[in-house]
Order: sequence, then C-alpha cells, then structure tokens
Amino acid sequence: MRFSVNRDRFVHDVQNVAKAVSSRTTIPILTGIKIVANHEGLTLTGSDSDVSIEVFIPKEEDDKEIVEIQEKGSIVLQARFFAEIVKKLPGDEIELIVQDQFATTIRSGSSVFNLNGLDPEEYPRLPQLEEDLLFRLPQDMLKNMIRQTVFAVSTQETRPVLTGVNLETEEGELICTATDSHRLAMRKATIEKNDEALSFSNVVIPGKSLNELSKIVDDSNELMDVVVTENQILFKLKNLLFFSRLLEGKYPVTKSMIPTQSKTSLKLKTKPFLQTLERALLLSREGKNNVINLKTLDSGNIEITSVSPEVGKVTENIETTMQGEEMRISFNGKNVIDALKVIDSDEVNISFTGAMSPFVIRPIEHDHYLHLFSPVRTY
Repeated sequence: MRFSVNRDRFVHDVQNVAKAVSSRTTIPILTGIKIVANHEGLTLTGSDSDVSIEVFIPKEEDDKEIVEIQEKGSIVLQARFFAEIVKKLPGDEIELIVQDQFATTIRSGSSVFNLNGLDPEEYPRLPQLEEDLLFRLPQDMLKNMIRQTVFAVSTQETRPVLTGVNLETEEGELICTATDSHRLAMRKATIEKNDEALSFSNVVIPGKSLNELSKIVDDSNELMDVVVTENQILFKLKNLLFFSRLLEGKYPVTKSMIPTQSKTSLKLKTKPFLQTLERALLLSREGKNNVINLKTLDSGNIEITSVSPEVGKVTENIETTMQGEEMRISFNGKNVIDALKVIDSDEVNISFTGAMSPFVIRPIEHDHYLHLFSPVRTY
C-alpha cells in the first residue's frame, strides 16, 4: 500500500476516528485504526466494539486533490502513537508506505517514522444495517438535544439502561429522555421520516456514545440521516459513519411521572437563579449532600438557604412572580444547576405540586423541553 494525503485533512479525520478507540479494550486489534486505500480514496475506521466510526477521504473534493493513491492495500496502526504522530508531522503532505510484514513508513517534510502495523484481516467488519427505519434531522439540533439531555443519565452501573438516553417517536416528533431516577431531562424535536409509518420506542443509546458523537457533529443546519435497528444505531454525516450499539433492557415509562397540574408556580430569571444556587452550594458541598432549601415569602419572592453544620449558613432572596400556595421544599442543588446551564431561555417556570412531589422546570421561551427533579427529604 502506498499513498500521499493532505496533512490537515488527514489529521482532522484521524482525530475523529480515534474518538472510538479505547485503550482499555480486551481485543488487541481494536487498539488500532484501520486504513484502507482503494481507487476511490481512503477509509479510516476506529472501534471499541460499542462505538465504531468510519471516515471516508475521497481522492478529490471541490476540484482539489486530497489523496493520491499509488498502490491499493490496507493496514492497522496503533491509534495511540499514530494519532499523535500525524498531528505533529511538519510537512503539508503525509506519505504512507506499507511493506512486507506490515512494516509501515510515514514520511512528512524532514520526518520519517517506521511503525509496526497489525494485520488488517483480523479487524472486525462493521455491521451492515438494513435502512428500514430512517429519519433525518439537522446536525445542530442533534447537538443541542444531546447537550440538553445527556448530563442527566445515570453514572451507576446498577441499572445499565439508565446510563443511556432513550429515543422514541410520537406523532412525528422525536422525544429524547434521560434520567438517573432522581432527575429527568426531556427534549422533543420534529424530524423528517423516510416512511410516514415510522415509529419506534425503547431505543437507548449509551450516554458515552452520545458525548463522543456531539464532539464530531457540526453546528450547521445540514441534515444528517439516522438509521435505527434492533441493537445498533447509525448516524450518517457527509463522509463519516458513526455506529453505536444500543443498551438492552426496558427503559422506564417516564411520561406518567411528569405532573400535569401545579399548586405553586414561579417565574424566575435563569441566570440570577443559577448564580444564586452556585453561591448556596459553596457551603453545602462540604457535606457532599448539595441540599438547598427553597421557601416562598409573603412578598411573593423566594428565599434560598443552605446550611452546612460544620461550616455555616447562606441565605439569599430572589425576585420571582409567584402563583398559587406558599410552600417550602429541599432539593439537590447540583442537579438543578446542571439543568439551568443547558436551558437556552432567559426565564424559566418552576411548577411544584407539593413539598414531597417532583417539580418541573421549563424554559419560558420554548415548550420543547423540560427538567424534572425529585425533592430531598430533610427531616
């Protein structure tokens, strides 16, 4: 195998593929990146068997030559070294030559690296998916949906299905839900479908996969295809395929958890509320409990307090517009802060149904997402 390739393009694509490679894999060949050269261009693949990323670099794009292939072939190179090497090479072009016994030479500018490659025949094949269930959505929308839900997945392996984000369709909308059983984030979006009858539920994508995907997806409104099968999901970008396995198990039915009416509702400015909670947590972090108390005052404002017996106490009043009964409630401040950070609205509405019932935070400017929190018992 022998080819030369534009360095900047190659570095960018190698970095993307390397996101799927894990150093902790038990399968030695998966510590490498597979490179295949044929008459159309180069294909790079990285995988840790949960996530696989494949990138295609065409010979030409926009009338510019990117890759010149002198000899077809394939090789697997250790991702850890290879990704670092190409990033630091000095020239504008990289030449890669594979000789017998997978011995690989990488040349660029004045620099020459000789690496021992691995047998590409041992590299597992990527799944071929039936594209029956296919829908489209803009890349920036997907990126936002991930940002607004994935933080709420569980980090505990006791219920593996909660470490993922659940996707389901309802009346032409895609609904993404994440919960760790103490909090829940839900986001809806309108999608384009290849078949009007398309519907699915209980498609649970590992949170780790979505975090990697969001690093690759652009902030553009270019559409991307999503293919869903029984145990895999595929995201198709222009020259990149992102496969992730799905989590097994039944995702809890979350719709019934969301209260439909409220006894008390507050309207608050998002940023000042977030900053107040961050100040209140300065003391309660010590006790590792992150408990913050909220109580409504006669003036219609609210009082936020946090007490840490060893350290001290903080009290702050916030202006709000309140409707309904007076109340007091305690909650995990860190969970609410995480949600406020991803809300793209200047004001939020908080609905309470009682001191011991879950409460909901919604942005005032949109109705396509919400966050639900369980209160903390403090007595």
